[in-house]
Amino acid sequence: MNTLARKLLVPAFSQLTNVRISNYFKSIVFVESRKILCRGYNFPPPFIPVFRQAKKFLNKIAIADHNGKHSYKDVLVQSHHLAERIKATLGTQLVSKCQQRIAFLCPNSVSYVVALWATWQTNNIAVPLSKFHPPSQLTYYVIDSEAALVVVTPEFFDTVKPITDKLGIPLIILDSGCDLPDIQLDEIDEYNDILKNQNAMIIYTSGTTGSPKGVVLTHFNLHAQTSCLIQSWEWSSRDVILHALPLHHVHGIVNALLCPLLVGATCVMLPKFNPSEIWKHIVDAEESEPRVNIFMGVPTMYVKLIEEYDSKFCQAGTFSRTREFIKAVCIQKVRLMVSGSAALPQPVLERWEEITGHRLLERYGMTEIGMALSNPLHGKRIPGSVGNPLQGVEVRIAVRNVYSPTGYDIIVEGNIHRTYETKGREQEIGELLVRGPSVFKCYWNRPDVTASAFTTDEWFQTGDTAQYIDGAYKILGRTSYDIIKSGGYKISALEIERHLLAHPNIKDCAVVGLPDITWGEKVGAVIVLANKHDPLVLSDLRDWCRSRVAPYAIPSVLEYVPELPRNVMGKVNKKNLIKQVFTNIKKNDV
Repeated sequence: MNTLARKLLVPAFSQLTNVRISNYFKSIVFVESRKILCRGYNFPPPFIPVFRQAKKFLNKIAIADHNGKHSYKDVLVQSHHLAERIKATLGTQLVSKCQQRIAFLCPNSVSYVVALWATWQTNNIAVPLSKFHPPSQLTYYVIDSEAALVVVTPEFFDTVKPITDKLGIPLIILDSGCDLPDIQLDEIDEYNDILKNQNAMIIYTSGTTGSPKGVVLTHFNLHAQTSCLIQSWEWSSRDVILHALPLHHVHGIVNALLCPLLVGATCVMLPKFNPSEIWKHIVDAEESEPRVNIFMGVPTMYVKLIEEYDSKFCQAGTFSRTREFIKAVCIQKVRLMVSGSAALPQPVLERWEEITGHRLLERYGMTEIGMALSNPLHGKRIPGSVGNPLQGVEVRIAVRNVYSPTGYDIIVEGNIHRTYETKGREQEIGELLVRGPSVFKCYWNRPDVTASAFTTDEWFQTGDTAQYIDGAYKILGRTSYDIIKSGGYKISALEIERHLLAHPNIKDCAVVGLPDITWGEKVGAVIVLANKHDPLVLSDLRDWCRSRVAPYAIPSVLEYVPELPRNVMGKVNKKNLIKQVFTNIKKNDV
């Protein structure tokens, strides 16, 4: 489109969104405007495989783990030799376009990166498995992905060997990589150009809303996902991230591992999350260790870190000095702390800022799309919001309308440059839709499920309810179980949870919708008490809520549990929670 047309269309679009116009014409205006306003110029940058990019940083430390420090060259050498073993085992050539699935179970160490890079160097598809999954679940992933080979480190051999024996799948044991012969680095460049549009990974969803689905991400999907974060969070080769996240979700794989490796940064990997070890690396690192300046975690991790801080660093007589020292180190040495994968309670955000001087950067993403929204690295971060679209990402907030050609009305549409609201529908809630190069290719072997996940005009339906307010996007929860429909109101369970967590005797909580014959649904609260010897009765809780929560959103049912069942990413499966806790709730209950 020429410059004149562009100048004419932009102001016309601005005016059109300030009046009520037909749904059909409105959809055309939004689509046409996208071509001008939503395009990310020079984005993403040219595609380069992460293992080829590593050749720029051969002598730098790529991974520091419990076995020592590993340079980028070390990782390249080890991955090349594993790639040769994979080719020999499968009997395929690197040039083959018939990709196989390679499942691997490795700890949070250099072995994970070696297995991942070797899989990609042989033009195959990586299927990361997790030590947190029982054998039955590991078997499901291996069968569902149709894995042709499994790679494990010695500590997981006994877990995986019965599975591969039963299924008749070859198994490779990945050793420490010591004493491997050197290689000509040019060997890893052969045929890498074909990777760009090839499938790269199958990452399984957490299964909180149904059986886990295999999300197929191409190399270009991962390239777009990492590129927008590298740009927005200003990753550089000087960065050192402390990695304690699970490595079977995009948070740990994309945000905290691929991003640093693509820019030549260092990743300090802990075998598991340990609050004491985290504080040691952040505050009291040894001089010989890489100086950590980035940390990412899920809300549960920050809760545990705060508990560790309170129990270890706030002892009588030393509290003031210790508190000031920790905060000073965090402010001076750490440049970025991120929270994601689950809603961050505001009391946790405020307490962490009090301790470290850092307001946690909240962002929003999914297995299917990587990260879509993020609070700014520099600038105001609004508690409870997830910021605005990242580079290359387009978003919409939409509501169903069977009479619209697209099947929905657009309430909000935005990109990294600006967001438009439909006049008269400001702050209305709806489902978040996402489009862009970061959006996944398909669900593995589930064409019908893939088709139903997209609108007729090819926007991915996240299943999350969102709102645009105060210049930022806010996630109100999963439409299926975090949006409670009671007496004509749409109530966000996450909003109620944020308020309840401010109660002095509530340590943790989950809010759910329960069937009710009169109201459709009623609000139920499952609470973990901070002081179990000080019971909290429903009438007192309702009185406390009256000045903080709308009358129709105040819990009418209250149950107590010693601890909420959360997965490794800090999420609660509310469907299971309702079955476990509210066993006597029936549809005709009042």
